Amino acid sequence: MRVGLVDAVEQVGGAAWRPLESQDFPFFDYEFLDALERSGSVGPGSGWSPVHLVCERDGQLVGAMPLYLKTDSYGEYVFDWEWAHAYHQHGMAYYPKLVAAVPFTPATGPKVLVRPDADREAVTRTLLDAAREVGEENRASSTHALFVPERDLGYFEERGFAVRHSLQFHWHNRGHPSFDDYLGALTSKRRRQISRERRQLDEDLTIERLTGDALEPEHADMMYRFYTSTSDRKWGSPYLNRKFFREVFRTMKDRLLFVLARDGRGHPVAGTINFYKDGVLFGRHWGAVEERRNLHFELCYYQTIEFAIGRGIKLFEAGAQGEHKLARGFLPTLTYSAHDLRHPAFRQAIGRFVEEEKEYLDHAVEEYSRHDPYKV
Repeated sequence: MRVGLVDAVEQVGGAAWRPLESQDFPFFDYEFLDALERSGSVGPGSGWSPVHLVCERDGQLVGAMPLYLKTDSYGEYVFDWEWAHAYHQHGMAYYPKLVAAVPFTPATGPKVLVRPDADREAVTRTLLDAAREVGEENRASSTHALFVPERDLGYFEERGFAVRHSLQFHWHNRGHPSFDDYLGALTSKRRRQISRERRQLDEDLTIERLTGDALEPEHADMMYRFYTSTSDRKWGSPYLNRKFFREVFRTMKDRLLFVLARDGRGHPVAGTINFYKDGVLFGRHWGAVEERRNLHFELCYYQTIEFAIGRGIKLFEAGAQGEHKLARGFLPTLTYSAHDLRHPAFRQAIGRFVEEEKEYLDHAVEEYSRHDPYKV
């Protein structure tokens, strides 16, 4: 097998990349990565420099590992700022570092893509070994794989990566025929809370769930306006630009759900963008140009749960953290990342830290279980 580097997926092409794509994870689909790169949301000046590994055998692409050289820790959702600070205190550089992740997307999915008819273990090991070489060649302090499926952790552990646990809240479809049936599975306290929040929505609001051919270019501009309005209020500079939204609304409309709220005059006031693929739904970005009571809960959770039930979607990942989701039927779920720090002393220190962190999270999950929103 031969391994090479590309700094844009267009150098591979959609036809060659397509067989590598995951059945239920849209964020390493060709169109998503291409939208990030074409729009300039990643690349020079973004802190995310693509150094994607591609693996060929007999002239055929059999595997790939999307990788980025990072000069900061923004847009990762697995926080290592304190690690960077510790390096700085000891007169060492933490950046650049090498990261296998979807930029700005805290969603669990494979970090190594393998053609179905290829030898998965051989291709995976070849790409992970090549990633180590890329890190060394670029003098990266460390290599990180974020939001790794539990089934793939062994590949990283056998190379000495420390496995870190994090916590999210995920919604699982228990075979509910309708939203009312879903409500019926909740405790009376939670059922009343959700029903009350939905009743308290302003009566002039009209809410639409749009996907497929119902999506128009104007919807991308609406979502960008919502996104930047909320980003400006909360975080400052947004990660994604207008061109990114226009690209995914054009090329991924069969995997994209846009939930839109309009006021009584028909003016758009809020929206959320979600991606779905083969039984899994991922909530991504929310934004609003007006503050409306409970509208965030309605668009980000209740409308998307209704969509998931209607489509028979089994899993809904609504994004990072957020214990407020527990009261709305989302259950605590461990997520995993893998970290290889090249400095021996820091490798040992981080190893101890992640083990202590695991114990804390185990206690947190146990505590959350005492507030299970579902009937026993």
